[in-house]
Amino acid sequence: MSRQADVPVGSSESALRWIARRGEEERAGTAYSFAVVGGDDVPMGNVAVGAVNHVHATGWVSYWTVPSARGRGVASYGCDALARWAFGELGLFRLELGHRVNNPASCRVARTAGFVPEGLQRQKLAYEGTRYDVELHARLASDPGLL
Repeated sequence: MSRQADVPVGSSESALRWIARRGEEERAGTAYSFAVVGGDDVPMGNVAVGAVNHVHATGWVSYWTVPSARGRGVASYGCDALARWAFGELGLFRLELGHRVNNPASCRVARTAGFVPEGLQRQKLAYEGTRYDVELHARLASDPGLL
């Protein structure tokens, strides 16, 4: 989550502030964030669509899961559900997401959720002084559903 949050989330107080900011974004119509929970209502991760542009009907998808949920299809299921919701409820047409090229697990999430690779964004992200290439994926409302 340290790479998904806009500020560090390391305490209950900072988590509550993070949640409050998500509510502000939703009220502004710029981003929507959802918890992904298991059958026992235990949080397993988060999916979000941000940078929502209603003029062009586009948005940027992000996701993360807790370590115990990884490799179980949780992120792919969440991204697919989010895409269906964004296309239906929000009326968006195009959703994009990106992952570092050295993260094959995230690529599998994107592909399984129906996001098609579109190209390479050179040295787009910087973490701890290192720049990373990012593979861009997109899913259109006109694409067939996969999950």
